[in-house]
Amino acid sequence: MDLDALRFGNFSQLDAAIADWEQMTKNLATLKSDARNNLRAKAAKADWTGVNATVSREFIDKTADEFGDAHTQAQTISKILADTRGELVGYRDQLNDAIDQGLKKNLTVVDQGKGSFVVNMNIHPDRAAKGVPVEHDQADVDRLRDQVQDILRRATESDTSAAEALTLIVDQATYGFSDANYTDRDSAAHAIAEAEKLSKILAKDPHKVTPTELNSLNEGLAKYQNDPLFAEKFATGAGPKKTLEFYAGIADPYQGYGTDPKRLEQAKLLQKNLGVTLGTATLSDSEAMEEWEDTMVKLGPEHLGIDDANDPTGFGVMSNLMRFGDYDDQFLNDYGDELVAHDKERNVKDMNPWINNWNQGDLNFYDKNDRGRDPMTGFMEALGHNPDASAQFFAQPDGTGAGVDKDAEVNDHLTYLTKDRIWLSDAYLMGGDDKVVAGHDALGHALEAATTGWAYDADPMAAKDPLVPGGLDHRTARTAGVMEQVAYLYGSEDGPKMLHEQPELADSLGKMGAAYIDDIDYSLSGIGERAMDDQAFPPKYAGRANFTNDGAVNFLSVLGQDETSYKTVTAAQHLYTLSALDACPASVEGNFDKAHDAMTTGAEARGILDHARVQQAETTYEADSEEANKSLGRSGDWVKLGAGVVVGAGIAALPLPGSTAVALVVAPLAANSVGEAMKTFIGHEIDQGIDGAEADATQKSQMTSHDVYSAGTDQLGQAYQTYLDNNPGAAAESNERNWTQGINYAYSIGSSHDDQRGRAPYKG
Repeated sequence: MDLDALRFGNFSQLDAAIADWEQMTKNLATLKSDARNNLRAKAAKADWTGVNATVSREFIDKTADEFGDAHTQAQTISKILADTRGELVGYRDQLNDAIDQGLKKNLTVVDQGKGSFVVNMNIHPDRAAKGVPVEHDQADVDRLRDQVQDILRRATESDTSAAEALTLIVDQATYGFSDANYTDRDSAAHAIAEAEKLSKILAKDPHKVTPTELNSLNEGLAKYQNDPLFAEKFATGAGPKKTLEFYAGIADPYQGYGTDPKRLEQAKLLQKNLGVTLGTATLSDSEAMEEWEDTMVKLGPEHLGIDDANDPTGFGVMSNLMRFGDYDDQFLNDYGDELVAHDKERNVKDMNPWINNWNQGDLNFYDKNDRGRDPMTGFMEALGHNPDASAQFFAQPDGTGAGVDKDAEVNDHLTYLTKDRIWLSDAYLMGGDDKVVAGHDALGHALEAATTGWAYDADPMAAKDPLVPGGLDHRTARTAGVMEQVAYLYGSEDGPKMLHEQPELADSLGKMGAAYIDDIDYSLSGIGERAMDDQAFPPKYAGRANFTNDGAVNFLSVLGQDETSYKTVTAAQHLYTLSALDACPASVEGNFDKAHDAMTTGAEARGILDHARVQQAETTYEADSEEANKSLGRSGDWVKLGAGVVVGAGIAALPLPGSTAVALVVAPLAANSVGEAMKTFIGHEIDQGIDGAEADATQKSQMTSHDVYSAGTDQLGQAYQTYLDNNPGAAAESNERNWTQGINYAYSIGSSHDDQRGRAPYKG
């Protein structure tokens, strides 16, 4: 910065700009509120159909979000400008004060342009007239020079760092606005400076990185991993290839961490911290990051040409990093398209390109059953944490809304990954279980995210400030389109075989079925494909899933075959029916019929599930054998899930049966609040008739097939009785309409006494 530019700086134009930005921030705050509470809220409540259910609704949601980002960006720019202006004015005052103090000693500071200046003595001691006092010497000149130079250096740093921060913020979004949020120039400048410093560590040979440097890298990434300016500066500073080489070198167990627990822990932390940071970086639309993403995709099939981790491909490394973080949707889809295309060409039995005896490149630290050698597994985990990207990756080829009734209407990626790809166990030799295929589990996670709109391991109840009642329901026409395909595949003739040969998917399939239990009931409610009951089962979101009557029966009959998926869907079905009863008090005209239809349809769904579970247990084990009865007993434990149900805005979260992790099942509700019917399930005491062996803790519950059906009818009866108890006068009308007979008949239809409905049990 030139001396005179700061010394005589006129900040009136900057002051005007700051005033304009501050006013803009206030105006955008109003628009943000209007967009959220009016535009988006009304769109959420509207009954969208056809193209509007996908294109228009999604456009409105994104537009509303853009107003929020516009406000954030304007606020950040305003704060950085104001902060920088304050700093520059302060430096100007310091400079003028220093120059004034120099004049008192007969020292003059002269601007020489291009950032240079000189300090002159007005009267040189050697040339002063006799008797003229000289109040300065060379030391005074040097001190003034250093003082002025330091002021100009700091002013230049303030000015240039503000310019860099503002440029990065504006470049973050090619279209629209950035959500980068900083309170002042210093915080943005510190983030950028830290990124430059830490990216230099990645430029080093990973074998020569000291423990102190590695610890410093992890601490910095952990602190700034969600900072958009830091993440972009860090990623572009290191570059794609060097980032991959560095992580592979640190993670390679043969580089010495195996004997150093501290080094192992740092390597594990690096996988997560680096993954999250790179994900944040990809959210930028700047030209530099677009180039970074393109290069990373191109590096995917290439071997890195290093001695570490068996010289992995770019896919082999990046897929393990992207297990963590929020990544750009388009980047993940471009990456996934390239990975699947590359993988298809090498999908040969007994010749797996990733999992084999010569590949010892263990690059994943977070699962004993997943060494990280198969990049498809890590990519599926990435999709599992990025619902929008996953929904895009598995989107229906021809849009949504018409259902799926033939193979050609299923996404190619989905067909390949569920039916054609050869998945192998990638368990560690020490501590892993070679019977577990981690890739199937990861595929399930990706599909959960694609169908529910939530990251597979998210806690919806931790979400703050839901927009409208039902705002925690993240389903859309696009997610429903993925769900229709999943139900078609796993409800097909191959469905039982697919489920039993991919047991790691059972919990995910159960969660997906639970998430769409209202749409499944709707598909069951008609006569064939006609007269479906949208009064008793109104859509909870735009563009609801269309399973068809046969499709719903087939899918439920497959889910019922597995203990875990049976428990999950049965619990969701029971809770949804109870919530429908709460939503239909008999005092309101028309509600009695809705309650009746909810009960009978729920009874049919329950019958399908119970029948499938009984048939599979008797097929897997000998009918009425001890093992079959134990299996049925474990299945009946689903009632215990009621004790852990938490109700939010339009949804309920149930604990995932059999899981020791924090895993939740998100299920839709017909009622927005907990009524008396739901209270009979939520937190209720375990039925001793269901858990017959509870008195003997050494034994599992045992149930015969007769007990399963008896429990089913009894629980339906309890729901029915609760409705009558809480709706005086309903009993007479229900008797007149033969409710009990209708419920029993629906359960019998579901139980398939003619054995012609649904899919047959898997025989192995």
